[in-house]
Amino acid sequence: MGNCFSDVPGGRAAIGGTARGLLNAIDAPNDAVDNFLRSRGYHGLFSQIELSFSASGLRDRDVLSKSDPMLVLYTRGRNGTLDEIGRTEVVLNSLDPKWITKHLIMYHFEVVQFLVFRVYDIDTQFHNLDVKMLKLEEQQFLGEATCALSEIIVKSDRSLALELHREDPIRSMHSQNCGKLLVHAEECAGSKTTVEMIFRCSDLENRDLFSKSDPFLIISKVVEGGTHIPICKTEVIKNDLSPQWKPVFLNIQQVGGKDNPLILECYNFNTNGKHDLIGKVQKSLAELEQLHASGQGENLFLPAGGGHNSHKKVLKSRIYLDKFSESVQYSFLDYLSAGFELNFMVAIDFTASNGNPRLPDSLHYIDHSGRPNAYQKAIVEVGEVLQFYDSDKRFPTWGFGARPIDGPVSHCFNLNGSSHYCEVEGIQGIMMAYTSALLNVSLAGPTLFGPVISNAALIASQSVANSARKYFVLLIITDGVVTDLQETKDALVKASDLPLSILIVGVGGADFKEMEILDADKGERLESSFGRVASRDIVQFVPFRDVQSGEISVVQALLAELPTQFLSYMRSRNIQPTL
Repeated sequence: MGNCFSDVPGGRAAIGGTARGLLNAIDAPNDAVDNFLRSRGYHGLFSQIELSFSASGLRDRDVLSKSDPMLVLYTRGRNGTLDEIGRTEVVLNSLDPKWITKHLIMYHFEVVQFLVFRVYDIDTQFHNLDVKMLKLEEQQFLGEATCALSEIIVKSDRSLALELHREDPIRSMHSQNCGKLLVHAEECAGSKTTVEMIFRCSDLENRDLFSKSDPFLIISKVVEGGTHIPICKTEVIKNDLSPQWKPVFLNIQQVGGKDNPLILECYNFNTNGKHDLIGKVQKSLAELEQLHASGQGENLFLPAGGGHNSHKKVLKSRIYLDKFSESVQYSFLDYLSAGFELNFMVAIDFTASNGNPRLPDSLHYIDHSGRPNAYQKAIVEVGEVLQFYDSDKRFPTWGFGARPIDGPVSHCFNLNGSSHYCEVEGIQGIMMAYTSALLNVSLAGPTLFGPVISNAALIASQSVANSARKYFVLLIITDGVVTDLQETKDALVKASDLPLSILIVGVGGADFKEMEILDADKGERLESSFGRVASRDIVQFVPFRDVQSGEISVVQALLAELPTQFLSYMRSRNIQPTL
């Protein structure tokens, strides 16, 4: 077998069926399973949504009959430009159409995706044309509506009712009510069921001259025409003729169903990529389940002659299934539909290293022309996304590293100036509290994260105690390296058991290399001063930078990881959505 999976470092790592994405284990990458789980909600970039449409109370634009409506779907970019996604069929003679045509759109958690829906009455003379050929300027406009895709998918039934409207040409400041549009979203996915299997073999034939074989398994599915498509590979076990491999995870959809035949091949690993086939067996998932239940092994075989299974050499080597279990893996969108929310929190660095806010070279300088500074940009980029997942839109907001008027330096003060509560109303409320605080505090220092992390953790722990369906996201924006590194680690390790993720955005030109220690993606899990290791990675750090028009920002790229962290917490505690 030449060069199989030789792109993996050393060729010895498992690919495609391991537990890293599924169970948050720390082991080798698992491309196939990771890709599948991303499509099930692990990573916002990979969720596909099917939209369906109906309307009621449309305006009648025809004289002798009712309107013949068609809907056109657009996405609206940041610059306001519309990109047509598709058109429905024309429903004849109806003011309450239920369109059959569905449209697919990729759901991106990390950006706000605005949708525009326009309804047209199609003139009778065009009814024989394909809808793609219709010139919209020749049709009668019945009304339009707009919303963010996030607004639809957070609804318990994933349906959103919108008012259709059109501008009144006589009274340009007013718009006419033109009926209602109902938009329904469905996540496109097959089976949510994942199978966990543990394989072992006995009495494998030795294929090495000076040592025992180094066996590994490759599992392939058989598709139409008899072609074998590899879907996963176990790790290589060195010098072992009776190996037991780490668990393999396969999705029912991934293999094509429980009755679809699978080929299990056992190879002896060779560093030149030309691996020796030790033996093979063909079984479906249903047959593997029966094999596990029986407690018996299955003899491997080798093809003889032309290689057809009808002529095969049965070996004394056997393969066993020590575990076969099925479990349902709910997606991020399943939790949203069940009423789970993401609650946004903000902590802003007011240390003196930011510079005098009244001077243009300060990171806190408020430009009266309206151009936002880096702090304002980061707040908006994160907040405008997360606000759709927070029903009351009341956001806890703190500052740190400043001296309030006539007071000592505070490392966690309410940004709204209140001594009783820390919440503000909406993103605009955060921005107003921020600009007001700049006038009412003196920048000081040092840079301490521990107090704000502990405050956020307290809110999250109270939510757990109240059995609330909430997951918290703390955004810390800072211009410098944290000075209470060990205290911060202690707070983060403690918070890793809570429904909390922390995004740290570095602004300005400081060297943030030390900050990457807090981000377990770039190193080992955090350890507290008491020797306790974080139960999961809850920190993402990134230095802020401006991006060109049309590019995704580094902050938005961070947000794309949140569904993974959310699911990591929910699954590790066996918290299931009530669908």
